[in-house]
Amino acid sequence: MVRAAWRSGLVRTGIVVGVLLLLAALSKASTIIRYEILEEREKGFPVGNVVTDLDLDLGSLSARRLRVVSGASRRFFEVNWETGEMFVNDRLDREELCGTLPSCTVTLELVVENPLELFSSEVVIQDINDNNPSFPTREMKLEISEAMAPGTRFPLESAHDPDVGSNSLQTYELSHNEYFALRVQTREDSTKYAELVLERTLDWEREPSVQLVLTALDGGTPPRSASLPIRITVLDANDNAPAFNQSLYRARVREDAPPGTRVAQVSATDLDEGLNGEIVYSFGSHNRAGVRELFALDLVTGVLTIKGRLDFEDTKLHEIYIQAKDKGANPEGAHCKVLVEVVDVNDNAPEITVTSVYSPVPEDAPPGTVIALLSVTDLDAGENGMVTCEVPPGLPFSLTSSLKNYFTLKTSAVLDRETVQEYNLSITARDAGTPSLSVVTTVQVQVSDINDNPPQSSQSSYDVYVEENNPPGVPILNLSVWDPDAPHNARLSFFLLEPGAETGLVGRYFTINRDSGVLSTLVPLDYEDQREFELTAHINDGGTPVLATNITVNIFVTDRNDNAPQVLYPRPGQSSVEMLPRSTAAGHVVSRVVGWDADAGHNAWLSYSLLGASNQSLFAVGLHTGQISTARPVQDTDSPRQTLTVLITDNGEPLLSTTATLTVSVTEESPEARAEFPSGSAPQEQNKNLTFYLLLSLILVSVGFAVTMLGVIIFKVYKWKQSRDLYRAPVSSLYRTPGPSLHTDAVRGGLMPPHLYHQVYLTTDSRRSDPLLKKPGAASPLASRQNTLRSCDPVFYRQVLGAESAPPGQVRVSKCFTEHAFRLSPILPRSNSACGRRLECGLWSKR
Repeated sequence: MVRAAWRSGLVRTGIVVGVLLLLAALSKASTIIRYEILEEREKGFPVGNVVTDLDLDLGSLSARRLRVVSGASRRFFEVNWETGEMFVNDRLDREELCGTLPSCTVTLELVVENPLELFSSEVVIQDINDNNPSFPTREMKLEISEAMAPGTRFPLESAHDPDVGSNSLQTYELSHNEYFALRVQTREDSTKYAELVLERTLDWEREPSVQLVLTALDGGTPPRSASLPIRITVLDANDNAPAFNQSLYRARVREDAPPGTRVAQVSATDLDEGLNGEIVYSFGSHNRAGVRELFALDLVTGVLTIKGRLDFEDTKLHEIYIQAKDKGANPEGAHCKVLVEVVDVNDNAPEITVTSVYSPVPEDAPPGTVIALLSVTDLDAGENGMVTCEVPPGLPFSLTSSLKNYFTLKTSAVLDRETVQEYNLSITARDAGTPSLSVVTTVQVQVSDINDNPPQSSQSSYDVYVEENNPPGVPILNLSVWDPDAPHNARLSFFLLEPGAETGLVGRYFTINRDSGVLSTLVPLDYEDQREFELTAHINDGGTPVLATNITVNIFVTDRNDNAPQVLYPRPGQSSVEMLPRSTAAGHVVSRVVGWDADAGHNAWLSYSLLGASNQSLFAVGLHTGQISTARPVQDTDSPRQTLTVLITDNGEPLLSTTATLTVSVTEESPEARAEFPSGSAPQEQNKNLTFYLLLSLILVSVGFAVTMLGVIIFKVYKWKQSRDLYRAPVSSLYRTPGPSLHTDAVRGGLMPPHLYHQVYLTTDSRRSDPLLKKPGAASPLASRQNTLRSCDPVFYRQVLGAESAPPGQVRVSKCFTEHAFRLSPILPRSNSACGRRLECGLWSKR
């Protein structure tokens, strides 16, 4: 995991070299220069002359600020500006940088300015033999039965050498002995491992143990080595050794498989019985380091599962050796190999490094202006490592790429600072894996301002309503004007212009604050004098050149309720008498009061009410019409002369009112009214008939409801009484008289001894009846009867209470006991025996 972390550091976010001047056109060279160097070179060791290889001018190298850009977190190389030599700046450990990879290459980018140029360089780190092979354990122990046949192979612990190529582990050697030979094997990843081959049968009685030494050698000059003592314990014979059903198992598993995922199951058999035939599985001794941390093996079932976290970028193929031993006194083992191929998944998101940013950008910058230089990397392989970059759509920026994993951020349209002052560009790097992984980085781009906008307002004209008689100097309007430019270009000044047709309005009636744009009146306004004013506000900004705009202001004077209502009819000061016949019915229009208000709008809405009258109940006044009408018929007792006072009120705030006085003279009935109603009792007759029918309907509905309720009550009482009589009746009356089909002679049927006799009685419709159950806790007569039966003939007791079946044609008394309610009643006994009783089985009918 440490090596994987270092390899990940090679492609992680590097140190930002500095802000490059991007005023000139950005040019990139596709030339790639390659150098080779041995690892562990001292600091300052020259790698190559980049000035000569790139055909650059050594004299201008310092002015152009040549930089070495690397994706790693450490600066391994630097360039001497005086000689043009690229030299080692930090310790180079190939094993630390690349682990066991066969080739170790460090990719560099050479950046020069004025003009900006980009060159690619690769430094190949060559391995030296600076690491000894090592075994994971200090001593290896083996137990081998003396019955093991020659030719049997035993895997040995594998040594590990972090060097690669010819400097890595090459072979193994075994100390001289007469029993074993050494076979060196090669794995699929070209690594070596050793197997111990039995060439001569062991003899436990002659030599119970054998001491060997295994030596691991690498291919360096001189070679480095490591030794592992092997102590072999010879076991007594065991007839049969376990055998796997196959020597090689293959499996594929995704690198993101969770712990517990099943990988494979190995299976071995042993022909022995008992403990000698029970197999225990375990990992082989020469598995590579880390296998036991990544995989788990069930000792009984041989199921291989995932224990740790797999990493395709670390190891693509795991070679696992498993052995099986029986549980005998001298266990013998068998071995097999499991090849686990790790399938890559897209588990590494891309990474973005921003190497330079040009900000702020003038808003008049032409499209194509370079803003930033980005580099992206992805640790995954294949399509999972193919990365594309994009900016959100709809923004005036675009990304272009001329070198692999390098992108240039440019403007694609004209910028407008007034629309967007600052862009926080969310640049997304997305790989081509499934599912796709992405990373987002933010690049901040500020836009500088130029004076390209005149003052603006939310509306081109304003309509202002000012109530008349307003106090002078009170603000009536605050012009909402702004300038989208920067503060020094957005300083506003306000002026009032004289209208073309009218002069003197500005200085006589209105004024405006030059800085705030607040419009105020100089004198009180009069609605009756002038109702409308039209002004023009002129606004300048503080930019260069000065930009201005005009706004029209329409001022409307609104009315106040400063006029009381006036009476048009009857005319004030003149006597007016209205005639009213005594035969007049209710609703007759007597006269109408007409009022008028000099105000406008709701201030002129009038309402009428009766303020005073000689007889308040005789007359009514329309609220909005002022129409005076009779509220009831005129009676003989009414005074012949009625004086009415009507109050006229407007709808203003505060309310203003006035009164009108009207005289009504009550006269005798007119001939026209007598001709219309020759009989004065006709209306009264119609009202009497309607009342009669209403009373009749109410009586009929009440009587029907009372009869219905009485019937329901009688029916409920009848049902309650019937159920009570049923429960009070004798028990024998609840049963049907037993007929020939329901009566069974137990004596003749052979169910009981001749001295006993019983009858079965069933109720009508007993198949649809419910069992008669006794209340819990009550004394059970059935229990006493059963005790009596137990005291009788045992054969009878078993037949009555415990018989599971009866001959055809006979009653199953046991079923009667379990499905029905029972009652034992005395029979006319032939003797005083306690068994001389009759068994009755019956059902209560449902209610």
